[in-house]
Amino acid sequence: MTQISRRPVLGLLAGFALAPKLAFAQQTPLRIEINEGVIEPVPFAVPAFVAENGAGSEYATSLAQVIADNLTGTGLLREIPQSSHIGRITSFDSPVQFSDWRTINARALVTGAVRVNAQQITVKFRLFDVVTGQQLGDGLQLDGRTDAWRRMAHRVSDQVYQRLTGESGYFDSRVVFIAESGPRTNRRKQVAIMDQDGANTQYLTDGTSLAFAPRFSPTGDRILFTSYETGFPRIYLMDVASRRRQVIGDQPGEMTFAPRFAPDGQSVVYSLSVGGSTDLYMLNLTSGQRWQLTQTQAIDTAPSFAPDGQRVIFESDRSGNSQLYIMPVAGGAAERVSQGQGRYSTPVWSPRGDLVAFTKQLNGRFHIGVMRTDGSNERLLTASFLDEGPTWSPNGRVIMFTREEAGGDPVLMTVDITGRNLRRVPTPGPASDPSWSPLLP
Repeated sequence: MTQISRRPVLGLLAGFALAPKLAFAQQTPLRIEINEGVIEPVPFAVPAFVAENGAGSEYATSLAQVIADNLTGTGLLREIPQSSHIGRITSFDSPVQFSDWRTINARALVTGAVRVNAQQITVKFRLFDVVTGQQLGDGLQLDGRTDAWRRMAHRVSDQVYQRLTGESGYFDSRVVFIAESGPRTNRRKQVAIMDQDGANTQYLTDGTSLAFAPRFSPTGDRILFTSYETGFPRIYLMDVASRRRQVIGDQPGEMTFAPRFAPDGQSVVYSLSVGGSTDLYMLNLTSGQRWQLTQTQAIDTAPSFAPDGQRVIFESDRSGNSQLYIMPVAGGAAERVSQGQGRYSTPVWSPRGDLVAFTKQLNGRFHIGVMRTDGSNERLLTASFLDEGPTWSPNGRVIMFTREEAGGDPVLMTVDITGRNLRRVPTPGPASDPSWSPLLP
């Protein structure tokens, strides 16, 4: 798939803090500032794309709907449904009649066209500020196979999001997770992969043995996961495209689990339990060399790298209950960073490097929270019977996690780092333990 034009729009930059506010200037280019205040979603319109030949008509409405769903899902924008449209886009190159779109209070307008020849599809789009009648940036054209049409819609969504906020998007990405089925007493757990919006689910393992904690590589083409195939936890490395897999970091008498890639993709950090002690180890995937990071009588697990690869955060019960610690990968003392009441677990460093997401158990409730890397500015974003296992979107704006209500099945949820826009992610059945990929290449 070739991108012909991809120049970001200068001047639409937004300041980002912890809570969003949407701002419009009546005679200046549209912008969405995410800083503080009450959210009032921006109304936008995405008419069905223009079919430039007969075969393109099959995709014209679907492309527009996926884009609309993506943008609405951010909580920052609100779709004006096509049934309310007065204007019609019948030619991609014809001038837009902005008065038709102002009448229905649209502030942003996405137009597009699609052409299909055999198994090849071409998608074009433009973004307009309806108030000023200005086009926001260059048009974009994508070429690829027809079976990649949804991905093209995600890439258009990323461009629209970036042009309106100044922040990179997250729609052209995937999520690996555990798909669950069967009775609770004999639960089947398979590693599965899907688009970030829940579409295109595929199963990577057959479910004959329990699998846990799948984690993407920094390039999104490999995953790590833990399996009980032999009766004991062992770490597997899998190539997503070929499904080929291999055991890593395994020695007789050891149990290995909770793996995560280093940012360079060449090393892995994980927990190793032997002789009653559970410590963190690093493994070089090329040489097979491994070395020990922690050495205590405590349980050290759930490690996660800083984006620069120089530090790792993990959970440990060395203080008497589960808390979060940070230590240099090169070795040295671990420093406790969680300071509040309750138990902390499953820390994950933000792709931006400024925050850590975590699970917190407090007063019989579970929460997903974020804090700065020194433990300051802790904020709890959710609360329920069981919320756990956060994972970050590629742009560090959204967190996905597992939620389970009392007596119910686990589901996947997302929440903005402001604590707003809590949404359920559609999956074919019960689902848990998500891991978000980087943006696809």
